[in-house]
Amino acid sequence: MPEIEIEPALKEFFANSSIALALASTERDNPLVLASQQFYTLTGYDSSDVIGRNCRFLQQRPDGEYASNDDAKRKLHAFIHGNDANVRAPIVNFRKDGRPFVNLLFMSKLKAANGKVRYIIASQFDVSRTHPDLLQAYDEALGDALARLKPLLDGHNVMVEGTLATIANSTTTIAQAKLTLAELETNSPY
Repeated sequence: MPEIEIEPALKEFFANSSIALALASTERDNPLVLASQQFYTLTGYDSSDVIGRNCRFLQQRPDGEYASNDDAKRKLHAFIHGNDANVRAPIVNFRKDGRPFVNLLFMSKLKAANGKVRYIIASQFDVSRTHPDLLQAYDEALGDALARLKPLLDGHNVMVEGTLATIANSTTTIAQAKLTLAELETNSPY
């Protein structure tokens, strides 16, 4: 994959991020072009494992099978190919060591001044073993990160599309994630 030139302000933003972030190109199959240290810590992968790959590899079990994630896949497909500014969906992912977690995935489109989507920014949060207060703190950190990102990109003809309306604390999301993880761990041969 040819090297994509990423705005220095965006690189610095990722380097200083307190939350897990990944940035995908809109070329070909949406390969990752940048990730934060928190992304690597959460997933157990490093940059040589992820840069140039579509994030769907995180849905792959150690035996090569993919987690079903049907509802999340429909939402993400509609987001990628539609006009929605952002999306949030719980999705089963696997760390490099094979341990599953339920990722509360948030994705937003970053558009150039001409309206063309340049990047897709994603934030990941493990809701499978968390408490509502941690999700609320993450929601606040994500909202703050997106608010700080907007002015950084203004001078570079890139903007965050949409609003933060998709970010809402939900104890239902956590409860569903814990149920999903319990089912995975009960039925898993790993």
